[in-house]
Amino acid sequence: MSITTRAAVVESGGAPFTLSEVVLDDPAPHEAVVRLVAAGLCHTDLGAASGGLPFPLPGVLGHEGAGVVESVGSAVTGVAPGDHVVLSFTSCGDCRNCHGGHPAYCATWLPLNLTGGRRADGTSTISRDGEPLGGHFFGQSSFAERALVDERSLVKVDPAVPLASIAPLGCGVQTGVGAVWNVLKPATGSTVVVLGAGAVGLSAVMAAALTPATTIIAVDRVAERLQLAKELGATHTVAAGGATPAEAIAEITGGQGADGIVETTGNTAVLRQGVDALAARGTLVVVGAPPFGSEVALDVNGLLGGKRVVGLTLGDSETQSFVPALVELVKEGRLPLDRLIGTYPFADIDQAVRDMTEGRTIKPVLVF
Repeated sequence: MSITTRAAVVESGGAPFTLSEVVLDDPAPHEAVVRLVAAGLCHTDLGAASGGLPFPLPGVLGHEGAGVVESVGSAVTGVAPGDHVVLSFTSCGDCRNCHGGHPAYCATWLPLNLTGGRRADGTSTISRDGEPLGGHFFGQSSFAERALVDERSLVKVDPAVPLASIAPLGCGVQTGVGAVWNVLKPATGSTVVVLGAGAVGLSAVMAAALTPATTIIAVDRVAERLQLAKELGATHTVAAGGATPAEAIAEITGGQGADGIVETTGNTAVLRQGVDALAARGTLVVVGAPPFGSEVALDVNGLLGGKRVVGLTLGDSETQSFVPALVELVKEGRLPLDRLIGTYPFADIDQAVRDMTEGRTIKPVLVF
């Protein structure tokens, strides 16, 4: 019962997204067919589409899907046809980190989500004219009207919440929120700085506003984004390009520096400035990913005051408990994601890419 559907295919590195008929493989025991209602567009999709990530092209990307389950494989127990789901990353479920509640650090995370383009057993989930395409992106490849989704990518959510309003939870939002809640865990009266006010950074600002941190500083080059950061909970904003962030942060904090910093830009110079701006015993969370192989130089003696630099994937969240909690906060208006989202018909995916690249839309969401 193979299913033919329409997907946005990237033919080669740097090529545009083009709509094409593709065929989904039959669901394996631990897979489900999901009819997509919405899918967020994330910088990781653009990185893979550009050829900057070793994902096999031609292929189907998309990893912030949201939709309705149509059918399930023989071994799927967590969802049933008709359930509303947000799609997130997948994991093996069996390694030490998966068992320990840290599936974002699964032993096979990279091939399963980002670079493999196939199931763990090497079989393909999507084909065209009999030729396999790169698929299984984050266990979903959701830039398509229907997707064959790994069971561990599926998170059942409250059907009362519109799916287009929560699609970005699967990657960008849970990354920014998790950086604050799961790693920084701000103490009462502390200072949180967010470097870069894109979708991930603004999610971190919203998350910080729901903690006992009393000073929340957003740093960005774009004035409109800083204004939005203020409306979403930042107490201070710093325009990048003026004084160095470290000087501005020192001034705001009376010389102490920042207790927690979330680095979302992927710029190694900004990362270095962030580490320099930390208070004693402060923590910087590295979220933004520069090209593979990038390195950063740090002042070693400057680290001896107890500074910590922590890398992060996907908020280090356990999706089955974390995503439904975020959905509840969106429903209650306490996590106003709608302020970030601009919606586009699926056929306008290339316009959405342009608007995101040029900074006109913070978080494009494709609607089907």
